[in-house]
Amino acid sequence: MAFMRSLMRGLVVMLLGVVASLPAQAEEERLQVVATTGMITDTLRRVGGDAVSVQGLMGPGVDPHLYRQTRSDVRAMTQADAVFWNGLYLEAQLEDFLERLAARRPVYAVGEAVPMAERLADEEYANQYDPHVWMDPSRWRYVVLAVRDALSELVPEQADAFAERAEALLVELEALDDYARQVLASVPEGSRVLVTAHDAFGYFGDAYDMEVLGIQGFSTESEAGLARIEAMVNLLVERDIGAIFIESSVSDRNVRALIEGARAKGHEVRIGGELFSDAMGPAGTYEGTWLGMLDHNITLIARALGGEVPDGGRLARLTLDKEGS
Repeated sequence: MAFMRSLMRGLVVMLLGVVASLPAQAEEERLQVVATTGMITDTLRRVGGDAVSVQGLMGPGVDPHLYRQTRSDVRAMTQADAVFWNGLYLEAQLEDFLERLAARRPVYAVGEAVPMAERLADEEYANQYDPHVWMDPSRWRYVVLAVRDALSELVPEQADAFAERAEALLVELEALDDYARQVLASVPEGSRVLVTAHDAFGYFGDAYDMEVLGIQGFSTESEAGLARIEAMVNLLVERDIGAIFIESSVSDRNVRALIEGARAKGHEVRIGGELFSDAMGPAGTYEGTWLGMLDHNITLIARALGGEVPDGGRLARLTLDKEGS
């Protein structure tokens, strides 16, 4: 009997050891990918599910226009099974490295899945396009499909699961788009002007019939000169614009300069709130997802410009205070 009890204890210990080793083994078997921006990271996780392990390089508040790879970034990207980035010159400082890496690893510029006919051209630079395609759900749809196809290429046996999760995300995408059209249509016609720190909301304005004015251009690398600031101040005064927006990943210096300049001319402008432009909200929050960041932006913009919005946004998950942040 003692022998049998000892044997049983040994079997239990062995089985527990096997069970304990399963998660580590499963982790090793998952596809290891790296993504640049939070929006791509979130989309990869939604479509990839348990079959994919995703490491995101850029967290909340990080400006992808100015981001430079660290040694740990280089190590992660060179060791990954694949790397996903936006492209369209968003990650300007990473572009040379990623193009060289593409000769050795699968590298996908998923923002470039948006068809040429649906891209917004850069008025200052020929053959360049606005990279902020995540601001319009209908255009981000192409990115979801590109992620699905890339993952299916890398792990063919999981293709059906990737397709199922991508379809579920597209359903939510369409619901978010419907919500945006509803609440933004409630903004009075004369107030449908969105003034932000840099020109990241062009696709948003194009999708929802809003005039968008950025103090800086598509890239935060472009500095706003005194002439631009003065012109924007005059525009705020002449058109009686009462609210402008700061961004979580861009300095508010130029926005504050506009407010002070308008005040000097006898016109009061308030900050309508903080928008997520090139980065999402804090990790682990609703606003730290692509759907949540856009819900936040849509709800905040509509409310600040005089529209009617439900408390908490589309899913009642936002925590906007009276100032909108």
